[in-house]
Amino acid sequence: MIDSAVDHVEATIREEIEKICWGCGLRLLLPSNAPIFKCGWCGAVTNQHAQKRKDKSLRWRRWRDRCFVSVVSLFMLCILCGGVWTVHPVVFSISYISGIFHCLVTAVLAVSTFTTFGLAAFRCAGRPPNIQWGSYPVVGKGDLEDYTFCLYCCKPKSPRSHHCRSCGMCIEDMDHHCPFIGNCVGATNHRHFIIFLISTLISTVYVTIMCSYAGWHIWPPLRFTSLAHPYILASGSTSRVVRELSHALLGSAMLLSTRGIILVYLIVSSVSVQIGLTILLWQQLCYIYEGQTYLSHLSSGADGGSGERDCQNLVRFFGCPYSFSRHLPIFRSSRKKHRK
Repeated sequence: MIDSAVDHVEATIREEIEKICWGCGLRLLLPSNAPIFKCGWCGAVTNQHAQKRKDKSLRWRRWRDRCFVSVVSLFMLCILCGGVWTVHPVVFSISYISGIFHCLVTAVLAVSTFTTFGLAAFRCAGRPPNIQWGSYPVVGKGDLEDYTFCLYCCKPKSPRSHHCRSCGMCIEDMDHHCPFIGNCVGATNHRHFIIFLISTLISTVYVTIMCSYAGWHIWPPLRFTSLAHPYILASGSTSRVVRELSHALLGSAMLLSTRGIILVYLIVSSVSVQIGLTILLWQQLCYIYEGQTYLSHLSSGADGGSGERDCQNLVRFFGCPYSFSRHLPIFRSSRKKHRK
């Protein structure tokens, strides 16, 4: 009877294994088959299966980001200089007051775009706060609640942080790594990134409008006399109309000057950028409205996670005062209404 009880105790001990919490250094007696465990004192989470991956492409990624930043900066300078060279003479030739107004708008949009781009690209995306760890007298109860250990940085990683292998560091509230700014989008520069998208979108729309306005004055007159033929108008042949219109546009494009060609390039490039920026900005605003980031949206799945959909999330994100945000309506998902 006594021997069976001793055997049972020995079997129980063999099934358990002693582990040391990386957060507070306390010894924990855990089941041998527990790959992930949480310390009952400090709240730190340990994943025994976590392994550090060898990454030899960090230098290449940094060079890639620098090339992207250089290309984006050069593209913005080309758009600005090309617009000034082509549009300003036309606007000033029409009206001196409209030319002054156009110069002021151009200066404001250029300064805001380049400033927000610099803040988003060259400002730290959000380094996690330093916290004491590793010693029981120093680490208090719950000080490392849901913290994990980053094998790359060799320090605690908060639940809202994510290690970026392109930047080589952990980023607080990381949304994504954007190669076009050569930086992560995180807690510190997320607002500047969104304002940069908005400023760039407004600037490209303004470039399209002004280039179209200037091109209307310098574009050679189109020859649409063949389109007014009674036979074409009566037959209503779509292919014939499109063919005649294409011939008229090509014949007129051959007479374009250098300024006209640059105007066409500015219009096409600005419209292309507008399409991509509109999609990206709408996606970002939807995530902010849901109280999430892109990475948290991926981790939570298609259900939208536990974030509360609220217009005040947008207000808090842009730093508006509470006296203004309290007058905004609150829109919650129908699923959460049913839960309540």
